[in-house]
Order: sequence, then C-alpha cells, then structure tokens
Amino acid sequence: MEALEETEEVGQAPEDANSLNISDFLDDLEADITAEEASVPSDVPGFDWTSIDTSHLPSSYKTNSCQEKELLQLADHFLEQYTHLCPDRKPLFIHPVNECGVQKFVSTTLRPTLLPFPELYYWSGCASFVCDYLVMEPLKCPITLPSSLYSPTTILKYQRGNCFDFTVLLCSLLLGAGYDAYCVHGYATREVCALDQTQEVCPLLRKPPEVPEEEDPNKYRIKYPVEPQSKFELQQKAKEEEETEPGQEEREEEEVVMEVEKPKRDPLHGLRVHAWVLVLSGKRKVPETFFINPFTGNHHSTRDECFLGIESIWNHRNYWVNMQDCRQGCKDLSFDLSDSICWEIMFAESNEPSQLPTESPEKDTDDTEKGEIDMSFEMPLSWVARINVSYREYENPFSQGKKVILYNKAKLEKWAAYANGDGLLERLTVYADSDCTEEVEVKEWFKHREDLLYMREVNKQTQLITDYFRPGHPLLLKAHSYTSLKPETGHTVEYYHTARGDGLWKRFENATEMTEYFVGREDFLHMRHIELGKRDKKMQTAAIGPDTNPRPIVQIKEYFHRNPEKPADEDIEERIFMVIDDIIQLTYHLEVHDTIASKVVFCRVIGREKREDEIFLSRENSVTYQPWSSEKHRNMLHLYNLLWELRAEQKLLKQQVRDSEAEMLNILTVREEEEANIKLSVSMYNTAKRGQQHEATV
Repeated sequence: MEALEETEEVGQAPEDANSLNISDFLDDLEADITAEEASVPSDVPGFDWTSIDTSHLPSSYKTNSCQEKELLQLADHFLEQYTHLCPDRKPLFIHPVNECGVQKFVSTTLRPTLLPFPELYYWSGCASFVCDYLVMEPLKCPITLPSSLYSPTTILKYQRGNCFDFTVLLCSLLLGAGYDAYCVHGYATREVCALDQTQEVCPLLRKPPEVPEEEDPNKYRIKYPVEPQSKFELQQKAKEEEETEPGQEEREEEEVVMEVEKPKRDPLHGLRVHAWVLVLSGKRKVPETFFINPFTGNHHSTRDECFLGIESIWNHRNYWVNMQDCRQGCKDLSFDLSDSICWEIMFAESNEPSQLPTESPEKDTDDTEKGEIDMSFEMPLSWVARINVSYREYENPFSQGKKVILYNKAKLEKWAAYANGDGLLERLTVYADSDCTEEVEVKEWFKHREDLLYMREVNKQTQLITDYFRPGHPLLLKAHSYTSLKPETGHTVEYYHTARGDGLWKRFENATEMTEYFVGREDFLHMRHIELGKRDKKMQTAAIGPDTNPRPIVQIKEYFHRNPEKPADEDIEERIFMVIDDIIQLTYHLEVHDTIASKVVFCRVIGREKREDEIFLSRENSVTYQPWSSEKHRNMLHLYNLLWELRAEQKLLKQQVRDSEAEMLNILTVREEEEANIKLSVSMYNTAKRGQQHEATV
C-alpha cells in the first residue's frame, strides 16, 4: 500500500506543476483585466445606466407577449443542447435583459428602419451616422459578454453605448435600407475593441492602389537573349556594397524606432469580445461580402486579420451559430448560411417544404401540424418602438460639440454643420512625429459657405495656402494658392475654364512674371508668359497704387499647339514680343520629316527714332530662316503685312496683360472681403435654421 501511495504521489507531481502554471496564468490574466478596467476612460463621468428613467417606455419594453415567451423557451432549449454538445465553447449572446430588466431575444431587439435622409439609404451613410452620433463605451469586462442589451431608441436618446449597442442600431438601419445585414458576436484585436486607431493611417491619407500595367500578350514578339552574368561575381558585388553602403547606422536607428512604435503583445489576444456587422452579397447589388466596424464605420474585408473569430450571427428573422474553426481568424470562413455543416440555425426556415405525408388519419394530422409548428417558428415582431431621428439631431450628431480621432501621425476633428461661424466641418492635421508635436500639413473641409469654399490645404513648412471652390463662384474660381492675400506675393489661380470665354484655366503671378495657361482655344494658344519689370521708384514714393503705376512689360511669350489645317511653315509654335527692345521673334512648327524649324525675327533699326503707328521694314531689321517655305513667304510685302499684324497683336496683348493684372487685383480684393465677412447659406427646407437666422437679423 505504501509503495502504491508513493507511485500515486509521483504520478500526481507533474499534474500539480501544470495546475500551478495554469493558476499563475489565470492570476496574471485577472490582473491584466483588472488593470484595464481601472484604466478605461469615461467621457461622461458619473453616468449610470441604472438610473435612467424607464417609466415612459411602452409596455412592450416591460413585458413579454405569449409568442415572445415561447421564443425564449425555444432559445433556452437550443442553448441547453448547444452547451451539452459543445461544452468547450463560450456562452452565446441570446437573450440579455433590456433597460427594464426583461429578457428579450436578440433578434427581436432589431427594428428595421429607413430614415428619411438620402445619405442613410447607403451603408456608408448609415455607418458614418452611427459612429458619429454615438459615444463609445467599452465593455465592463473585455472578455465577457454584457449582461444587458438596450433598445436602439434608448441608445439614440442617450447617444452612447458599447459595441453591441452600436451594432444593433447600425444593423437596424441597414435592414431598413434593404441590405442583407447581420449582427456578429465574435472576437477582435485590442485596437478594434478599444477604438485605438493610433497605429492606423488616416483613411483620408491613404493612396489609391496602383493599377499594374498589363503586359503585352503577344507571344510572337522577338525575345532578345539576356547577357550572361556570373552568379559568383554578383554575390561578391553585393557583399562589397553591403560593406561600403552608407547610412547603415541610420537604418538601424529606423528599425529601432519601428520596433518601439509596434504595439505591445496583448495578453488577452483572441479573448476580447466584440460585435460588428456582416453584410452579405446579393441584395442592393452588393458584389462581395464584407464587415463594418460600427465604432469607425469603416469597410473591412472578411479576411481582415483584426477580426479573430465568430461565435454567432443574427438578424431580425433568425439566429445562426458558427460551427467552423476560427483558429486562423475569419479569413477561411464560409458565409453560406444554408450550409448546415458550417452554420447551425436555431429556427428552421418557414419556406422549407415539410417532409411529412399530406394524407393521413386524423390522429396523424394533429401530429403533423405540431411538427410543422416546431419546424417553422415565426419570429415575433420587434418589441422596440419606431426609431426616429429629427433633422436637428441628424445635422448635429456630436453630443459633445465635436469629435476627435487620433491616427498614426495625424489627428482628425469633426464638427456639426453650422457649429462654426466659418462653416468648418472637418480638420485633418498631419504631423512629422508620432507624438504629434510638429505640424506638417493641415486640411480643412467647409460646407454651406456662400463663397463656395469647400476645402483648404495649409503647408506648415512653406506656409502655402490653397483654397478650393465649388462651381458657381462669381469670379469662376476653382482653386487659389497663396502665402498672403497681398498683391504680387505669389498667387496661383485656377478657373472653371468651360465657363470662361477665353479658355483660361490657370494663372500664376508674382512680382516679376505672370504665366497663363489655356485650353480649348480656336487659335490653339495654350500658354502665355509675361516678364514684368520694376516700377518707377519716384512713383512708388508718391504712394500711388499699383493700378495707376503699373509694372513695365519686358517680354511676352506665347506658345501654340499644332493646327493641322495649316502648313507647318505657316503655323506658329512660339511667338515672342520683346517690348522694351522692340524685337518680335516667330518660330514655326516642324513637319514630320523636318529637323530645323523656320524662324522670322523683326528687329529695331539702330539710329532711327521710333514713331507711333509707323512700320519701317528693310532687310537690315528683318531676319528670316525658312528653308522649307515657298518663295512667297520670303517676299518683303508678305513680311511687311505680317509685321503690321504683329504690331496690332502686340498692342492688344499689352492691353490683355493690364486686364489680367486688374483681374488678379480684383480677385484678391474680393477674397479679402469674403474672408473678413464669412456668410453661410441655409437651405429653404431647413425651417429651424432659417428661423434662428431670422431672429438673429431682427
């Protein structure tokens, strides 16, 4: 007996060691959970869900109908079978209590609703509204299910909730909009559960994926042999480059920084409970099944690694339990809900044909009816009251006035419409470091401005400001880049050229030059460059404005596209007017077979006084090189007529330059007035806002 007891003690020693290790792990896990619960921030201190007033709620919130009681009994029966057959699985989220302490089946908490706002007819609008309107509350314990699930109406009233509250509200809106949407109970990463986006790139900064160029599929093309190279020589060359490669220490420092920026290992990885929305393909022409994170409103692939597993899903008609292996996350899951091997359905679908015989005795008929009822249980109607969102609530979704989202080296701020006097809706600040101390760029988005400004970019390093305008501005502005609204300090203006008669789409001006770009002109002009001199110092000291003391025009250059209706030796490509030196130079286009362009230069006659409206032409002041042209183009009469036309063109061009300067001054004056007196437009259908505006003016 003693020997047997000793053998048993020896055999139990390893088990005791394993149990000690497990207990230590559980103690550490409990300590991590406790520390995390203690560090959970609260946006509204002292808010207590148990103190909310439920006396005004309808009777459906406080009691269960006979059909709902039968539903709960069937759910309990399903849960007993599930726990018996799958004892190692986590508990299902089936019938939590609502705000009145009454058990409600999760499918009946969904209330499909289509709200009367055009943006909420699409999944992106619904997701944006939910994530902006509600304030995120983390689960009390990150690895256990919540004990309650409140109605969407209560969540909307208090504008806050956990991931399950977000999901139920979003799914209700998606179902009302016609999507095949489902609530998902599963597991996700710490960043997703805690709404931590500091390691992610801001969606507004993500570059669109590059489309790879298609290779030439011609299999009959000539393949030239590749020059042979020695593998040994390539290896030796690579080793030498590694030894002599500069910046090795800098790369090592960058790697250390990257390691520091990586998030720490999560001891609760794979255990954190989360809820999100599943949208199946098919309805509303959805091409591919995808997830929606209700905290951010972002679209995710079903293969996204931040979603670690699924326990169950449900909609307003049924409940499904996932029977697939989730050790590799959700990337290998099948979302064919008709597959009974992958998904265990709680209630048989009502459209499934019964396998029982149609003709039978009376006794069998009763049994058949009972069997049909058991197979096709009809889900009760939702106990939730109708979801209503007023126009004022929809236009002002932020309960705290604004919303701030921190990304990797970026910060996004959001405001409600009309919250700011300048119409500011969003501001994105990009930083050079992860601590967000050094600003690199700021982007701002506006709405309802009468000057039609909708976006502004500010480069903090160069202080360059770029304003973007919607179509309809009185000055036809599309974009305006500047560092100061003072004249001649460097301005680039883009226009909606289709609304202009001259085809001008862009103009740049500073103190010494002006460049204009054209498109779609009948004369094929596409660029004009003007060099400007300095003003008279005596006139400047007399405090005369720039309009009465214009800058002298030094040179005007014009560039033309090829006109296919003209011969190349008659189609001008470049035209230069040297106004001060009184020189005109023409350069013509080239034909396909030509190598040197034809040129014509008209110079000033030295020693001869220039008279107004006088044209003096001789072989001394005209230089032509037209090797490809005919004899008529070399005729002096032809050159005289050409010079006469160019003099008239020069006079018109000088006036156009003065008009362009005056237009730029007018733009700066108007923009200064618009920025000094910003006005916001109000829709004629927004009666509440128009009433406030009328009261303010009275």
